[in-house]
Amino acid sequence: RSVIVVGPSLSLHRCGLPREIAIELFQTFLIRGLIRKNFASNIGIAKSKIREKEPIVWEVLQEVMQGHPVLLNRAPTLHRLGIQAFQPILVEGRAICLHPLVCKGFNADFDGDQMAVHVPLSLEAQAEARLLM
Repeated sequence: RSVIVVGPSLSLHRCGLPREIAIELFQTFLIRGLIRKNFASNIGIAKSKIREKEPIVWEVLQEVMQGHPVLLNRAPTLHRLGIQAFQPILVEGRAICLHPLVCKGFNADFDGDQMAVHVPLSLEAQAEARLLM
C-alpha cells in the first residue's frame, strides 16, 4: 500500500512500482531467479544479496517483473474499475506512479490517495490479469 503520484510518461497499461515494494512483493520469484541464474547458491545467499541491494538484484527483478502483471486496488472498490491490472516497472521513491488517464476508473486524484498492490500468483490468475490489462 502506498500513495499514488502522477506518471505522465508511463503507458496506459504500465504502473511505476517503488523498488522497496517490488522487492517485497516479488521476493520469492526474485530468490528463485537469483538461484536459477547462478548468482546465489542457496536461499540464504540470495536473501543477503537482496538485503544488500546488489546491482544484479535489480536486473533479475526487472526480468521477473516483465512476466508478472500486478493488480492495483483503490478502496473502496465500488465497481469493476476499482481494481485494474498493470505491467509494473521499477521507479525511484516510495510512491506508486500512474498515468493520469487511468485515474477516472479508480476515482483517484493525486491529493494523497493510496492504493494497494496485489500480485497474482497462479498461472491462471496471471492470464486473467493480462486479459484485464
